[in-house]
Formats: sequence, C-alpha cells, structure tokens
Amino acid sequence: MGESAKQRDVVRSSRPGAFIAADVGGTHARIGLVRRAAGSTAIDVLRYERYACAEWPSLTAVLRDFVGHLDGDTAIEHCAVASAGYVLGDAIVNENLPWPVSIGDIRQSLGLSGLAVVNDFEAVAYACQFLQSHETTPIIATDAAPVEGPILVMGPGTGLGSAVLLPGKPHCTVLPTEAGQISLAPGNAREVAILAELGRDRDYVSYETALSGPGLVNLYRAISTLRGTTATLSEPADVTGAALGGSDAAATEALDVFCGLLGSFVGDLAMLYGARGGVYLAGGILPQVRERLVTSSFATRFFNKGVMRAFLQQVPVRLMDHGQLGVIGAAGLYLHGSTAH
Repeated sequence: MGESAKQRDVVRSSRPGAFIAADVGGTHARIGLVRRAAGSTAIDVLRYERYACAEWPSLTAVLRDFVGHLDGDTAIEHCAVASAGYVLGDAIVNENLPWPVSIGDIRQSLGLSGLAVVNDFEAVAYACQFLQSHETTPIIATDAAPVEGPILVMGPGTGLGSAVLLPGKPHCTVLPTEAGQISLAPGNAREVAILAELGRDRDYVSYETALSGPGLVNLYRAISTLRGTTATLSEPADVTGAALGGSDAAATEALDVFCGLLGSFVGDLAMLYGARGGVYLAGGILPQVRERLVTSSFATRFFNKGVMRAFLQQVPVRLMDHGQLGVIGAAGLYLHGSTAH
C-alpha cells in the first residue's frame, strides 16, 4: 500500500475536478460523483446512487453501471473506495463483503489512472467534521461547552466499525481501528451466561459477535436457548421488528442486551481514546432503533466506569445517519493524499 512522496504529488496534481467515490459495505454500496467544493475543504456530491450488493456480481459491475449512467462528457480517471477490511496485495480482504474485490480489475475495467482504498469507518470519521448538529440526534447530551479533541466514530452494521478523528492543521488525521474485534466483556450475570452460550461454537467472542446485524441474531439465538424457547427469527430486521413490536420476548431481551453492551463498549472506547470532542454513532442498525436506544440502559452503562464517570459526563454522544458520509469521507481522504494503488 506504500508510495513515495513524489508519487503522491503526481497523483494529487493530476486529479480532475470530478471523480468517483464509493462506500462499500456488506449490504449496500454507495457511489457518488464528487468534487472539492469551491474555496473549501468540503466535498460536493454531484450524483449519488445506492446499490444492493447482493443484486450485483462484483464491485466492478456496480462501478461500471454508475459510470455508464453519467453524462457522456464526464471523463472518470480517479476513484476512491472506502471499504471495511484491509488491502492485501491486489485484494480487499473482508469476510463481510458479498464478493471478492480486485483492485487491479477495477482499475483496468474503468481505465483509471488513480485508485485509493481506505477503511470505511476511517472515511465516515473524516466526514463527520462537516456534520451540523441538526443533522444528528442526541443520545447523551451535556451542558459542557464544545471541546476540541479526539472524536470517536463507531457503529454496528454488517460488522462493527470504529475510527477516531484527531484534530490538527492543515487538516485532521483519522486513526482507523479494529476495535470491534476486542474480546466481548459482559457487565452482569445475564451477559456472562450469554457470553458462555456464544462461546459454545466459536473459539473467540469479539464485540462484533454481538454488536452487529449478525451479532443481534447471535444474541437472539443465545437468549432463546437460555430461555428454553425456539429461535424462529433469522434476520436482523426480523429481530428488531419483533423487539419493537413486542411480539417475541427473546427478541425484546436481545435488543435490550444489545443496547446495554453497546453503551458499555462505547464508554470504554471514549476513555481509551480520550474522546473529549464527543462520540458519533453510525452504522445501519441504530437509526432503526433510535427511540429504544434513548430509553435503554445505553447511558447507564456508558457512565458506569467508576472514577471515569465525571470525564464521560462531559462527552456528548450523538447518532448520525450514515447516508453519504462514507462517500464524502473517501473523497476527502483521497484529495488529502491517502494511499493510491
């Protein structure tokens, strides 16, 4: 993934006014035609489409379709891709994606002269600097004045992503993390029993095992077993729907446990990274359950950190819709010289 300073300068100097930026997850690929906003570090999204990954044979096919619907006079030579996982040789390695991704295939098929790959939550974290307060929902509000400092961005979707935005000049720096792979830490006797159940068929139980779409289903199945009932739901949306509708007691408990574990985990990460600038929650699940999240044990578990409670009481937590943020962040990181391939 490395490149020389001279190579980076060549890539940046040759970038056109408009290029493609993609935010690729396990469920959706969000593609945008973007350019730098005039006189600003912000990004203008000129065209935007969201694709269901399962309906397409490859990321290359998605990108080709998007480019095929652009104005014929729009020449695309550059592309920035934000994706979960990491780059190994020619491939993006991520078991949550529905298909393998070849960097060389994308470059050759689209005739690109510049292509960059960044972590998906790295891109979302970068983009959150452009958010306005009215575009987010407060989960934990504070009376403290806004403070410049590290901002934690994390959230459950197909996986569990996390990154940290570090303020700086001339522009911020983003620290990508794999915090979702930290060992799951139960906070009460019920969660100890759930952890034991989750560990019956796997050698290692990470937070992502519970705090993700598939993780919510894992919680539901484990709780059903502990309750002595049959697990009849197999999709995350079915579990959240049953929990919100009150039609399945195991689903209701699974969502409650999900919110509590999330609060505990977010509190841990806020302490770890010294997130004085606040926390933004993202991902595909939380916007669907925002009302339940607000009334759940999330805040109680977030603050339950002993002597660090006073620190956490100064850290605002807000929920944002993922939307175009990954596309905007991928584009911004590319313009500021992220790794090219």
